[in-house]
Amino acid sequence: MNTSNLARLASIVGLSVDWTDAHGHLQTVSDQALRKLLAALGYPAESETDINASLERATEERDQALTGPLIITVAGDPCPLGDRFHRFSRCQITTEQGECIDTKLDYRACLVEPLPIGYHQLQIADHHLTLAVTPPHCQSVDSLAGEPHSRLWGLSAQLYSLRRENDGGVGDTLALQHLASRAAVYGADALAISPVHAMFTGLAEQYSPYSPSNRSLFNALHSAPEQVLGRAAVEQATRDCNLEEQMALLESRPLVDWAGVSEARLRLLRRLYDNLVAEQSELLVNFHSFCAEGGSALHQHACFEALHAHLHDEQGTQDWRQWPAAYRDPASETVRRFAREHEDEIGFHLFCQWLMARCLEQTQNASRAAGMRIGLITDLAVGADPRGSMAWSRQGELLRSVTVGAPPDILNTQGQNWGVAAFSPQGLQRHGYTAFIEMLQANLAHAGGVRIDHVMGLQRLWVIPEGASPAEGAYLNYPFADLMRLLALESWRNQALIIGEDLGTVSGGLREALAKNNLLGMRVLLFEQTEGGDFILPNQWPTNALATTTTHDLPTINGWFQGNDISWRHRLGQRSDSEARTDMQHRNCERNALSKALKIAGHCTADITSPENQLEACIGFIGCSPAPLVMLPLEDAMGIGEQPNLPGPPGGHPNWRRRWSESAEHMLDIPTVQRRLRRLALSRQASRTKASAGVDLRPAPAAQE
Repeated sequence: MNTSNLARLASIVGLSVDWTDAHGHLQTVSDQALRKLLAALGYPAESETDINASLERATEERDQALTGPLIITVAGDPCPLGDRFHRFSRCQITTEQGECIDTKLDYRACLVEPLPIGYHQLQIADHHLTLAVTPPHCQSVDSLAGEPHSRLWGLSAQLYSLRRENDGGVGDTLALQHLASRAAVYGADALAISPVHAMFTGLAEQYSPYSPSNRSLFNALHSAPEQVLGRAAVEQATRDCNLEEQMALLESRPLVDWAGVSEARLRLLRRLYDNLVAEQSELLVNFHSFCAEGGSALHQHACFEALHAHLHDEQGTQDWRQWPAAYRDPASETVRRFAREHEDEIGFHLFCQWLMARCLEQTQNASRAAGMRIGLITDLAVGADPRGSMAWSRQGELLRSVTVGAPPDILNTQGQNWGVAAFSPQGLQRHGYTAFIEMLQANLAHAGGVRIDHVMGLQRLWVIPEGASPAEGAYLNYPFADLMRLLALESWRNQALIIGEDLGTVSGGLREALAKNNLLGMRVLLFEQTEGGDFILPNQWPTNALATTTTHDLPTINGWFQGNDISWRHRLGQRSDSEARTDMQHRNCERNALSKALKIAGHCTADITSPENQLEACIGFIGCSPAPLVMLPLEDAMGIGEQPNLPGPPGGHPNWRRRWSESAEHMLDIPTVQRRLRRLALSRQASRTKASAGVDLRPAPAAQE
């Protein structure tokens, strides 16, 4: 077999045959793994005949993708169109603002007409295209704050964990509003939250927020109906459904009972929907307007939800890929007939989306009114469940037979398979990036920023054939420049901050590219170590990344010092006795190194062995960094030892279920919590003062001995 043709096919499809692992060693994807992956992507490569046929088709599809219906250009730059049209061709442009412009291409076949930032309609002869005119980069923290060296800070919270009176057993947008209002009092400018993506309605066992059904719609279980419909309406509906005792029981539990919450919430929401339709109020007019403006993504999601429930009850299947063929196509007459026959059920799912959108809108407005300069920061998961609504409704833009993960690395020697589907690079281009834009707009519609999980996926993703091990995957490359420009456009349109989670294996030059585009990276205290094991002092942290103590997948500061994560992994059988002892010995070395750094930086002059002193010192440590934004996880603000999620095989650890015993309205007013927030606010003020004065207070080299 001609292996050069195999490599050529891989290159045209976008696969990298060679890659550098976490140890810095060059690796090559085997021919066998490459053939398996190419077949999963739809390009058979078992024989020379297969490869030649796939080469011809892949080349044709690549060329078609490069001339998709969306043209992306930076404002002020000439827009070359010579690959599509002749020079001096006449053009008609209708701007997003409604202005009509008649012009023509110049002698280079470039469009040079100055256009405002936005999405505009371009017509040349009988060709209709969309022209995205983007700013050169995303909004920065300083531009959003309205001052240089702003040095903002905020909190990050797991939405499901928040508690308020009569919440029915899970955190919701009203509890979030309470927390945001109190955080603003202490000087917080942002509140980052766990993903609020749409899950599978009625499938309570699927509750990880990072394995959603659809990243462009919302999880209505987190809505607080009283924010929109009023408390009296919700209390009456609760009584009508006889839910008082059940919801009180769910509320009393220390962990989220997702099955119980889902069943009770859906009954309540259904009654509220029926009441809204019956009352014919102004809210119903608002609901209908929302539905009319929602576009195909909204209506297809509602149809999927109704279909999923119907076919699950009828056939027991949870995967749309196993539905009867006529139901697998969202545009089929069978699906349209189902929608007509189940109009009320689809209306209910539209209502759930309307309610959650309005709740998020009110919460963001309240956070800004309380004084936050950014407000909510949403979380965008790296992919969606291949069985879900997004994969069904956007089949041309998502990869169907591969999942996303990570190659073997230092921490995960077998690699990782996250079990989620990703966008198809060429599919995005062929469809004008519709699904990507919809996703960004949905997640920024009611927020001041978005955190992109595994931001490296804008450049490349490790894709794995279904049923294969992570080691049999390869990197698939994405149209990075286009995606970055669209991020900048949506950042500008929404006046929002874009944050990229760039932890793990990062290819060379990516962080520089993110910084150039004003896209904030992330630096985590527990990871900021030199190769020799010393912790990097705060004044040496970068100015183009937010700073935080930990993340939802890592131990809290108290938990890290105590080795709780090591104990959990040993208890669950993920680590043997000898491995756990080695892990704890390594942690002891890390503890000593961090304690040394805290002392050198002047953040712990008292007893360094005191858990409270250690925690406060760590908070002051990141606060004094030059990071434009510092985010303190609520778990560290509260000083607890347990983390929200322990990555690894499922079972044993209560991932995505822990709830706070304190109410969101009052938890920040606990004296120890107040003291930690004051420590952070003062350290941020000190960092801002130093930056404004241009003072360099780096310790002398001898101080680090």
